[in-house]
Amino acid sequence: MKRKLTSRTMIDMAKKILLTGGSGFIGKNIIEQLGASYDFSFPTHAELDLQDQAAVERYVKGNDFDVVIHAANIGGTRKTANMKGVMETNLECFMNIAHCSEHYGKMIQLGSGAEYGKSQPIVRVQEADFGKRVPQDEYGRYKYECSKYIENAENIVCLRLFGCFGKYEDYETRFISNAICKSLYDLPITISNKNVVFSYLYVDDFARIVERFMRHECAHKFYNAVPDGTTDLLTIANTVKMISGKNLPVVVKNPGMGNEYSGDNSRLKEEMPEFRFTSLDEGIKNLYEWYEENRSAIEYDKIAKDRY
Repeated sequence: MKRKLTSRTMIDMAKKILLTGGSGFIGKNIIEQLGASYDFSFPTHAELDLQDQAAVERYVKGNDFDVVIHAANIGGTRKTANMKGVMETNLECFMNIAHCSEHYGKMIQLGSGAEYGKSQPIVRVQEADFGKRVPQDEYGRYKYECSKYIENAENIVCLRLFGCFGKYEDYETRFISNAICKSLYDLPITISNKNVVFSYLYVDDFARIVERFMRHECAHKFYNAVPDGTTDLLTIANTVKMISGKNLPVVVKNPGMGNEYSGDNSRLKEEMPEFRFTSLDEGIKNLYEWYEENRSAIEYDKIAKDRY
């Protein structure tokens, strides 16, 4: 029997949570921020192979979860740009979990702005614009196909991230962390292609958004999880310089602007009008201080190369 959680009961019952991708950047932050208030299960790949349909079904049926947060995936980064099988593998994992929907209350899928098709600029895109372009890359197409499925699903909501930053992200390739780590070692801050405008969300804010959707029913199935404003990489680099107090060079490899990658958050704000976003400057400052405290863990060789 399908376990339907109403808006009234959701607040009291959303206690037992399955989180896939618990060892990843976003998963670690969710556990760290919400773990004291909820009963999280975050099995490793060795404990639960998401590509094994029978194993997933046994695990989900046997635990009676209130909420499933699906944060596990491969690909979607510069390191994995040429990885093969991204779409097939990720879709298989998603479908194995989605097909167990009658055995949990609701599922929160971590979507992506890439679903709107990154071959052209994505400028303050709204959820209603989904489907106007089909992504050409494997990762974007995987997220796109998940959303096509969710359109007809009863208890799955998708939160689309465009850019998320914070502790535990890959400082070798993620721009904000990379810029901070470079500044700590007095290295030039590098933008390896063109300057680009992004919708960057502080990961602490995203964890709070996830909790809101865990505990309450919502009016729609899709939400752009983005802050009010946008910013470009050059501005971020200069913000890092200001926080560091160092007069470091900022190197932009190619002149001009690349394709914008930003979303509109009107629907999200209607859902949670009381929510207040952390300013980008404050988020970067918090992250800078965290890297200062954990400087010994930064591998110099990973930041000395102009990978971003």
